[in-house]
Amino acid sequence: MTSSIERQLVVFDFDWSMADQDTDRWIFEVLAPDIRREMKTLQTEIQWTDLIAQSLAKIHGRGRTKEEIEHTLRIMPFHPAMVRGVTKLKEASNPNTTFFCLSNANSVFISTILESKGLQNLFEEIVTNPAHFEPTGLLKLRRRVDPSGPQHGCKVGCSPNMCKGEELDAFLKRHQPDYDRIVYVGDGANDFCPILRMRSQDMVLCRRFRGLERRIAEEGEQLGLKCQVKYWAGAWEVEEIFNSL
Repeated sequence: MTSSIERQLVVFDFDWSMADQDTDRWIFEVLAPDIRREMKTLQTEIQWTDLIAQSLAKIHGRGRTKEEIEHTLRIMPFHPAMVRGVTKLKEASNPNTTFFCLSNANSVFISTILESKGLQNLFEEIVTNPAHFEPTGLLKLRRRVDPSGPQHGCKVGCSPNMCKGEELDAFLKRHQPDYDRIVYVGDGANDFCPILRMRSQDMVLCRRFRGLERRIAEEGEQLGLKCQVKYWAGAWEVEEIFNSL
């Protein structure tokens, strides 16, 4: 790695990138498998964030509590190597590293898990779908991009609730000057849009066998992907790469 990197940004997707599971699916697999099965049927008919909101209302109607949801999130698979890797990189003074979370999950899922791992202060910002618990215990979720307002203009295939490319650009504008290097850790097809905006000195850490790897292989060259690509399958490999940064 070049020694001229003084200021770097590490961008994390959350599900299957930082965490070793998908929060949206895990909650229902643990608390209501029949609703999880129903989600597989409905996901082609209902926008995903709306479907999760609808499914959360269903488990609330069955009497599932805030405490049960929080416990389920805390026991979700999350590799100790990921905790070690990000903690060590955050503490290092050279280069100075800023962490940014860019996820299609939601604020309650992410903050609950991060707090349970002692990582609540890791991220400079978390950009995701807003959620909160109502006094009744209902976990209320809405899209980041309100369906009744102006929509994002993504042409690469981001989901309606958020364009991750636009969100990355907006973060970089808020945090000038430019970072010497951006490292993006992702796995899903919706992580393809932001990495298209990255430069030759930047790097994507792409999780194997998921949608992002497929899109890089099929569309990367055609759409002018410039950044370096490193592949990983387990969090211990991300820790190795972080130790070299």
